[in-house]
Amino acid sequence: MKIGVIGLGDIAKKAYLPVLTTQPGLEPHLFTRTRSTLDAVGDAYRVPAGHRHEDLDGLLAARPDAAFVHAPTAAHPELVGRLLEAQIPTYVDKPLSYHLAEAERLVTLAEQRGTGLAVGFNRRHAPGYAQCLEHPRDLVVLQKHRVGLAEEPRTMILDDFIHVVDTLRFLIPGTPDQIDVRCRTRDGLLHHVVLQLSGDGFTALGIMNRLSGSAEEILEVSGQDTKREVRNLSEVIDHKGQPTLRRRGDWVPVARQRGIEQAALAFLDAVRDGRALSARDALATHELCERIVTCAQEQAGPPAA
Repeated sequence: MKIGVIGLGDIAKKAYLPVLTTQPGLEPHLFTRTRSTLDAVGDAYRVPAGHRHEDLDGLLAARPDAAFVHAPTAAHPELVGRLLEAQIPTYVDKPLSYHLAEAERLVTLAEQRGTGLAVGFNRRHAPGYAQCLEHPRDLVVLQKHRVGLAEEPRTMILDDFIHVVDTLRFLIPGTPDQIDVRCRTRDGLLHHVVLQLSGDGFTALGIMNRLSGSAEEILEVSGQDTKREVRNLSEVIDHKGQPTLRRRGDWVPVARQRGIEQAALAFLDAVRDGRALSARDALATHELCERIVTCAQEQAGPPAA
C-alpha cells in the first residue's frame, strides 16, 4: 500500500513516521517543499529517492492509496481538497481548518467523492482515556494547561483547546442541552477558557490556562462514588477508598500512549477494508469550537482605540 506523508515537521517525525515506517506492506512517499528536510527525513527512514516529492503533483502522480497530512493548519484546505478531489483517503491533523466554512466544505467534498476523511483526534484512542468509557461519568473534568502561551483566540481554540472539546464530546454519556463558555482575554490574547457541557444526569468541564505555570493534562471522570484520574495520558489512578495507581509501561512508545499509533492504524485498516471513514462527527467538534471562538471574541470586547 502506497502512503503519502505530507508535511515533515515535528509531529510527523516524532509521532507518525516511526509508526508508518515500521508497518509491513506500506510504501511511504514523502512530500515537503523544503529539499533539505525531504532528504534528511528520507535518509533517516530509508525512503528511496524516487519516493521523495517536492510538489503535490508529483505525489499525486504516484497514486498513493492513502495520505497523511501533517502540514501547518493554514495549508489544510488546499492540500486536503486536492487529495479528496483525487479520491485519495485522507487522514489530517486537527483542525481541518481555522474556519468552519472551509471545514464544512471539506467534509461535504469527501462525502460527494465517496472518499474517507479522518481528523486526528488521537485522544479518543489513548488507552487511559478510552478506558474511561467503561467508568461512570456523571462528572467529567479535563484540564489542559500550558506555560507562557497566551494566544489569539481562534488560533488557541482551533490548534489546542479543540483537543479538550473533542475529548469531552467523546466522553460525555449523552447529548448536552446547555453549553456555557467563560474566557479571560487581555490585549487581544486569550489567557484561559472554561467550557461547560450539561445534560441529563451529567456535567462536563473543559479548562485550559495558557498562563498556568505548568504544562499538564489531567482528566477526571467520576460517578457512583468512584473516580478515575488520568494524568498526562500516562498515569491512571482509580479512587474507591484507597487510590490505585497504574503507570505506562517502561517500553510503551509515546505514540501508543497518546493514541496516535492506534488512530493511524485504524485509518489504514479502514482503507484496506474499503470503508470510507466519515468526518461528520469531527465537524461537530469544529462547530462547537467556532461557538467558543465567537464567545471569546465577544467577551474580549472591541479592541482598544
